[in-house]
Amino acid sequence: MLHYAVIFFVVAIIAAVLGFSGIAGAATNIAWVLFVVFLILAVVSMLRGKRV
Repeated sequence: MLHYAVIFFVVAIIAAVLGFSGIAGAATNIAWVLFVVFLILAVVSMLRGKRV
């Protein structure tokens, strides 16, 4: 999931450089959501792993 967040972030940077502000904004939002989901899943995974 972090991999996809990085890909969307790179797409956002390229789109911003080329002047596609709408695509850049959408890709940035998608990257942010994926990153937050990754962090939540990572924390849950770490907490579940310690209870074993």
